[in-house]
Amino acid sequence: MASKKSPENTKSTASKKARKGEVDAARSAVEPSLHQQAGAQSSHETQRFGEIVQRPHGLAEKVAKESVSMLNQSLADTMTLRDMYKKHHWQVVGPTFDQLHLMYDKHYEAQAELVDAIAERIQVLGGISLAMAADVAEATKIPRLPAGREPAPVQLSRLIDAHTHIIKQARASAEKASDAGDSGTDDLLVSEVLRTNELQVWFLSEHLVAASPI
Repeated sequence: MASKKSPENTKSTASKKARKGEVDAARSAVEPSLHQQAGAQSSHETQRFGEIVQRPHGLAEKVAKESVSMLNQSLADTMTLRDMYKKHHWQVVGPTFDQLHLMYDKHYEAQAELVDAIAERIQVLGGISLAMAADVAEATKIPRLPAGREPAPVQLSRLIDAHTHIIKQARASAEKASDAGDSGTDDLLVSEVLRTNELQVWFLSEHLVAASPI
């Protein structure tokens, strides 16, 4: 025959459980909640790529979506050009090593600033900016470089081609943004993207001018 618990023992057990519950609650308040996942329907995303959320920028959703699409293309190409500069910075050799090594890194920093500026504009418009290398590689229109080292003149030529592509795209996108009334995107593309790339491509092209005969 099972023994009955006394009221004292029952109260003691309940009190221990209550204290344990308080300790567990306190611990959960300071412990990180790891491995979180959203429901299956959202595929772990709170906003899908390509979707626009409303922002108080005064632009129609259609205009914002078009600007975000153009900016993401500019972002993908700018991120690719940025990484091209770092690749060449590491791999450059030859008698012009010092000048090119320093110039490549300086241009890399300027392109990295453009990446942030473009991505921030996309977020301002309510879009989602490209971020991961695999997504950038799929989106960019700049041809993929070989993994190995190339001569300095070839490095310069590849960079010039990439800059020229971005310049042409920036001009076309800025005109579309201006026509749609998105002056903020127009200003970013002209004042920052276009002017930075025009200046850098000038520096690069001067290195490919043959020395004047004496």
